[in-house]
Amino acid sequence: MGKSYQLTFEEKPGYVHFRVTGTNSPESVRGYLADVYYTCAQHKYPAILIEENLQGSGLGLLDIFEIVSDGSERTWPYIRRIAFVDVNPEHSQPDMKFAETVAVNRGVNMRLFPSLREAELWLSETPAVPA
Repeated sequence: MGKSYQLTFEEKPGYVHFRVTGTNSPESVRGYLADVYYTCAQHKYPAILIEENLQGSGLGLLDIFEIVSDGSERTWPYIRRIAFVDVNPEHSQPDMKFAETVAVNRGVNMRLFPSLREAELWLSETPAVPA
C-alpha cells in the first residue's frame, strides 16, 4: 500500500519549506513527520516551515498528543526551529494550538501560524543555530 500523503520541499534562504498534501490520519501525520526528520537529518536543515494541507477531519486530542510527544523526541539536534501552518480551514485551530503547546513543553522551538507570510517572517527574524 502506498503513502496516503505527498511531501515536497524547497530550500529557501534560512529555512526549508515542506509542503504536505493527502489524507489526514494519524498514520499520514506520523509518516510525513518521519520523512521531514529524515530529510533534515540527512541535509542538516535546522529551520523548517511545514505547510500542511491534509484533507479530512482533524485528529483527536489523544492522537495529537501522542504524535507530537513522539515526534518531539526526534527533533534535536537537527531541527532547531519549526514554523507550522495548517492551511485546511476545516481543522480546529484550538487543537493545533494544543499541538504547539505539547511540542513547546517538550523543548521544541515550534510555532503555529495562521498564514505562510507570518511563518516566513518568524523564520527570517533570527537564523537557527546550525547543528
